[in-house]
Amino acid sequence: MIFRAFFDWLRALFWSTQLDVACIGLQNAGKTSLVNVLTDNAFSESMIPTVGFNLRKVQKGNVTIKMWDLAGQPRFRSIWERYCRGVNAIVWVLDSADRDTFATARSELHALLEKPELRGIPLLVLANKNDIPDHASVDEVIKALALATITNREVSCYSISAKSSRNIDITVAWLTKRS
Repeated sequence: MIFRAFFDWLRALFWSTQLDVACIGLQNAGKTSLVNVLTDNAFSESMIPTVGFNLRKVQKGNVTIKMWDLAGQPRFRSIWERYCRGVNAIVWVLDSADRDTFATARSELHALLEKPELRGIPLLVLANKNDIPDHASVDEVIKALALATITNREVSCYSISAKSSRNIDITVAWLTKRS
């Protein structure tokens, strides 16, 4: 037992890495819920909108993920670029059950990715709320957000549910591979 604890401490000391992630998207997409599920394995039905940002850290294996959970209301979107500079990955969270927001999400996402300082940063699009009937499929999200036109970075898209933890494991796997 003592040997194992010592070995784990040594491994963390010499072989651990840190991953900085910006978690962004429009308001009510489920960004904070996703971050809470990733960090505390907890989902709450009663979430209040994020004001500004939240910073959370989570240890996944030998990777420490530092997550910037950024507010999605229009008045806070101007800060997205600042928090995306220098991150290892940008995670765009979309409410896949609210098709009325897709055009705005596409516009905001592409405007952000046009910033020269963010060139080359991998993008993970998470179509959240796949537990809701009639949610958009991954193919619909790829088309609606024009993800195929993004060529200056790696782009992946998964359908998830922060509420039911569906596909959270593949999200974590994608993130840790970027460390």
